[in-house]
Amino acid sequence: MSTQLQGKTIAFLVAPDGIEQVELTEPWKAIEQAGGTPRLVSTKSGEVQGRNHLEKADTFPVDATVDEVSVDDFDGLALPGGVANPDFLRMNGKAVAFVRAFFDAAKPVAAICHAPWTLVEADVVRGRTLTSWPSLRTDIRNAGGTWVDEEVKVCTAGPNTLVTSRKPDDLKAFCQEAVEVFASA
Repeated sequence: MSTQLQGKTIAFLVAPDGIEQVELTEPWKAIEQAGGTPRLVSTKSGEVQGRNHLEKADTFPVDATVDEVSVDDFDGLALPGGVANPDFLRMNGKAVAFVRAFFDAAKPVAAICHAPWTLVEADVVRGRTLTSWPSLRTDIRNAGGTWVDEEVKVCTAGPNTLVTSRKPDDLKAFCQEAVEVFASA
């Protein structure tokens, strides 16, 4: 195990349902293997439902709700995808404010697949270059961002460093870049 993220706590923000499971579990493992502490934050307490695409998968215990935490409690933020997960999050004002707070505090954020929908809602993609699941391309452009079709994109053209990837096939590169960015924070 590495000590690259020793002493670092990373928030994983998810909705109660609709999380693409592998986009939660693989980055979570990468944070732990690098010596960091991942914490599961959601809009409701209890457990969240992972999905393998649209099929139910495992459930995961919530460590805290967005009502109970602050950006000051964390060194970075990870946003897993899934189609429904970010759609639920972007409809929750406290979740959107929590995401925006990481940008305001210049703390790194890593988002994969459909997760940039929450970034669009938080109005933090203007002037940024990022990637996502291809169906978000127009949303990102309409929000003032530049969309690219790349395995992983690291953007430093803003108050914080933003790491984005397109899909589960990009997880290896996404996890590697996210750990590097979180380590340098």
